[in-house]
Amino acid sequence: MMSPMNRPVRSLIVAVLPCLLLVLLLAGPSAAQNCVGESFSNNRLYSLCSSLPELGATLHWTYHPSNATLDVAYRLPSPASGWAAWAINPSGAGMLGANAFLAFQNSSTGAVSVITTVLATSTGYSPAITDEALSFAVHDRSAEFAAGAYTIYATLDLPGNGTAQNTAWQAGTAFSSAGLPSGLSNSRLHRKNIHGVLNAMSWGLLFPLGVIMARYLRVFKSADPAWFYLHITCQCSGYILGVAGWGLGLKLGSESKGITYYAHRNIGIALFCLATLQVFALLLRPNKDNKYRIYWNVYHHSVGYTVILLSIINIFKGFNILNPADKWKNAYIAVISTLGGIALCLEVITWVIVLRRRSSRSSEKSHHGAANGYGSRQHHAVV
Repeated sequence: MMSPMNRPVRSLIVAVLPCLLLVLLLAGPSAAQNCVGESFSNNRLYSLCSSLPELGATLHWTYHPSNATLDVAYRLPSPASGWAAWAINPSGAGMLGANAFLAFQNSSTGAVSVITTVLATSTGYSPAITDEALSFAVHDRSAEFAAGAYTIYATLDLPGNGTAQNTAWQAGTAFSSAGLPSGLSNSRLHRKNIHGVLNAMSWGLLFPLGVIMARYLRVFKSADPAWFYLHITCQCSGYILGVAGWGLGLKLGSESKGITYYAHRNIGIALFCLATLQVFALLLRPNKDNKYRIYWNVYHHSVGYTVILLSIINIFKGFNILNPADKWKNAYIAVISTLGGIALCLEVITWVIVLRRRSSRSSEKSHHGAANGYGSRQHHAVV
C-alpha cells in the first residue's frame, strides 16, 4: 500500500496520521509509461522514471553504481502559493525520520527555493522546519516552478549504498504571508540572498567597471589622473564587498555539511586569492620608466581579466544554486551585456585615437628629419 506524505504541520508539514512510504527499487524498470514524455530544463535526462500513485507526481532518476549516487528529479503539480516535498526515510517506514527536500515559492519575489530538513522523531508530528544537513550527503539541489508544477532536482548519496529506499511525497498550501514557511523568514535563505547580492555587485559589476575605466579612460588626456583614482575606487570597493560575500559563503558552506557546491566554492576561493594578489600588487607597482614595469603590466592585466572571467562564470553558477526569479538573472545579463557593449564601443574609439596619434607622430618625425638635412643635396663647384 502506498500513500504520499501527510498534511502540513503548523505552516508546513502538519501530520495527522503517519504515512506509509513507497519502496522504490532505484535500479528497476519504470513503474508507468506516462512519465516518459516529461522534459526538464537545461536538457536534463534521466534513465528511469515512475508515475507515483498519488497527487499526479512523477519521479525520474539515474543511478550511478560506481559511486552509489543518484540524480533525481521529482515533479508534482501544486499551486504557486504552495509547496512540494519529496523525502527518503533511511530509518524505516513512516514520516518520522524522513529526510525531506522541500520546494516553495516566495510570493513577493517569485523566487523558488529548496531546503532540506529532517523530520526528527524527537519532535513527533510537530517538527520545527529549518534548512539543515540530511543524514546522507547531498551534492546538489535546486527547484523550479513552471506550468503549474514544482520540480525538485537533487544529486545525493544513497543511504547505506542501498538501491531500495523508502520514499515519500506531498504537497500543500500552508504558508506565511511572506510566502515562506514559518521559521524560515530570517533563515539561511536570507543570508544566501545577501551572499548573492554582495558577489554580484562586487565581482560581477564593480570589478568589470574598474577595468573599463582603466583601459579606456586613460587614453583621453583630460581624464588623467582621474581614471586611475576611479579605477582604484572601483577595485578596492569591489574587493571589500567581495571578501564580505566570500566570507558569508564560507559560513553558509560550513553550515551545510551535507550539501557542497564544489565548483562554486572552488572558483570563489580562487577569486579571493587572485583579487588579493591584485590588491597587494599595488604596493609593488614599479615606476613607468622602470625596466620591470612591462612585466608587472603583463601580470596585472592577465590576472585582472582572469578575475572578471571567473567572476561571471561563478555568478551564473550562483544563480543556478539560488534559483531566483528569472527577472534577477535577466537583469544581470542585461547589465553585463551593457558593460560589454560599452567596452566594445570604447575599444573602437580608443584604437582610432591611438592610430591617429601614431600617424601624427610619424608625420612630425618626417618633418623634423627633412628640416635637419635629410632632404638636402650636395652642391659641387663648377670648374
